[in-house]
Amino acid sequence: MNPIVHNEMKPSAKTTSKRARRSDGDATRARILESAGDLFAKHGFAETTSKTVAAAAQVDLASINYHFGSRDGLYQAVLIEAHRRFISLADLQAIGEAKRPAEEKLRSLIEALVGKRSSTTPWSVRVLLRELSAPSSHIIVLVDNEVRPKLSVILSILSEITGIPVGQPALFYCFVSVAAPCAVLVLSGNHVAPIAEGVATDDASVLAAHLHGFAMGGLKAAGQAYETGKARLR
Repeated sequence: MNPIVHNEMKPSAKTTSKRARRSDGDATRARILESAGDLFAKHGFAETTSKTVAAAAQVDLASINYHFGSRDGLYQAVLIEAHRRFISLADLQAIGEAKRPAEEKLRSLIEALVGKRSSTTPWSVRVLLRELSAPSSHIIVLVDNEVRPKLSVILSILSEITGIPVGQPALFYCFVSVAAPCAVLVLSGNHVAPIAEGVATDDASVLAAHLHGFAMGGLKAAGQAYETGKARLR
């Protein structure tokens, strides 16, 4: 083998060093995020200092500023990560763009959400509950980055099923009716809701099938009501 070509194929010590630093940096960022999420969930944003997070994550304050810019930036990252642990935008878009009937897309969405019952970390649930019960100025970052893009995909699926155009209040009511039971089940999976014991042993596929059937009945009724209302206005 030509020695010059051979040397070009081998990663340089500098490249290897950069990869190692990047890997270490990713691990540090993840550790800070987990520690911060746990502390924000337990004590809230106002009562959690950067110093406390740094101690829990076993890093210095400079690491928090390096990865997140500030305590505000860290909290916003925690909110976004908490929401993504329910379902990521990429996964949701994959469901929405699949070449399948809308009813099957909804089934996949519900299965994905119900499947998070046992895997979603407790802090992600509690952080979101804290923020939603007493919204801070940081909630706009969560809404812009996670809620609106995801809601757009879900409303599109529900519109396909019901025939109700996106933008109509009736379609948003449909969203609430479908999403609320899934949210309760995710909460119960983390033993936050009082009904946790009642559904803790149920098979996820059984729960998903029940929720899907129940949702479809309501969505079809909502679609029919919308069409009836339109007919009366003609």
